Amino acid sequence: MTTRDTTMRAHQAMAAVPAPDAMSTGSLAAARVAVVIPCYRVREHILGVLDSVPAEVASVYVVDDACPEATGDEVQARCGDPRVKVIRNPVNLGVGGAVMAGYRQAIADGADILVKMDGDGQMDAQALPKLVAPILRGEADYTKGNRFYDLAQISRMPRARIVGNAVLSFMTKISSGYWDIFDPTNGYTALHARVAEKLPLAKISQRYFFETDMLFRLNIARAVVVDVPMDARYGAETSNLRVSKVVFDFSFKHARNTAKRIFYNYFLRDLSLASLELIAGLGFATAGTLLGIGFWFESSSTGITASAGSVMLVALQVIVGIQLILGFLAYDISATPRRVLHRLLGRD
Repeated sequence: MTTRDTTMRAHQAMAAVPAPDAMSTGSLAAARVAVVIPCYRVREHILGVLDSVPAEVASVYVVDDACPEATGDEVQARCGDPRVKVIRNPVNLGVGGAVMAGYRQAIADGADILVKMDGDGQMDAQALPKLVAPILRGEADYTKGNRFYDLAQISRMPRARIVGNAVLSFMTKISSGYWDIFDPTNGYTALHARVAEKLPLAKISQRYFFETDMLFRLNIARAVVVDVPMDARYGAETSNLRVSKVVFDFSFKHARNTAKRIFYNYFLRDLSLASLELIAGLGFATAGTLLGIGFWFESSSTGITASAGSVMLVALQVIVGIQLILGFLAYDISATPRRVLHRLLGRD
């Protein structure tokens, strides 16, 4: 075989290999990225946020959520960026409702990736390429910032936020099924549009719970979620969220989502050994607890100490129940979605 034949065959072999998807290169310019900015009382910061959006971003949607400061008017009057479009909600829907309005418009305009940024300047726009990169590389369907990777950065956060975030993160792990994520209240997120189209946007919480509710919906869809390290940024901005007003509401919604997720994933769509472990574990633990309470009341009323056999019967049921529940939790942790959903959905 001559050198020329070898070269021709090499070129033919290279031509036969399909070109990689442009989005898989990880370049921000390879996809149509849309930034959605919900606006409520952020007139002072919004223009600076818009100026910081990277040039590679294709479109920016400023959602005026019936803002009393008329942030939308401020943007239309003083922002000359042709990428920026103002969406107006006639009534205040909350941060989640505003984001969903932006998502719908961006999807209708053909966006590939939807990035949510706040309008108060807390989110570093220069970190946007890093946030979007796992989706572009086909490693995730949804990414979110995590301010707890760098321990040196944590000291910059208010102490109350650190404690509150730790509690909310643990509750979110249980209710969403994403056991390997943290900092659930971080609103700097990116979502593949193909996955967003499969989510029930109308059912997602419209208020401050929406980031956590989004994770629950993503788990039901079996989407891959990845944390991206982010620096904590705090300035003169003020938060509209009051923990004292939402703590009970959040607790109820976490409990509701936990029950719904377990029912959907372990009984409605599938029935596995983990499902049986959960049923048996709850049964044993409940029976042991009730039996122990019964023995305690009997002992209190009669003054006769419960026998060793009675105590062992109660302890055995509770221990077996706890072990079975722990087995279910181990399975649930290992069942975190790993296959990227937007690749499975394919192109329309």
